[in-house]
Amino acid sequence: VQLQACGGGLVQAGGSLRLACAASGRAFGSGFMGWFRQAPGKEREFVASVTGSRGYTYYADSMKGRFTISRDNAKNTVYLQMISLKPEDTAVYHCAAGHNYVGSIYNPGSYGYWGQGTQLTVSS
Repeated sequence: VQLQACGGGLVQAGGSLRLACAASGRAFGSGFMGWFRQAPGKEREFVASVTGSRGYTYYADSMKGRFTISRDNAKNTVYLQMISLKPEDTAVYHCAAGHNYVGSIYNPGSYGYWGQGTQLTVSS
């Protein structure tokens, strides 16, 4: 299974961007897919996740209202639409996928598959 993330780049504060992550090798229609991020010198942080069968979404508090996660099961792809970006959103964004929770959907340990990450830089 491979997860390929794309869409990162350099944007100005207040701007928007959409990340995409395509999964190959296994369908995740019944599983959950999500995004984590890691800034330099900081721990990996949960961003958002979406379940497969019913499309329930989960967000970190600081992303609610600015980030929207969605998925296209036919394309085995998850998206992260980001608006009102802030310099503190600068990080490497990793997509991830899994089938069984380990504690909760917010736990990185619940995700058995990880993409390589895409860099987002927000300038002030």
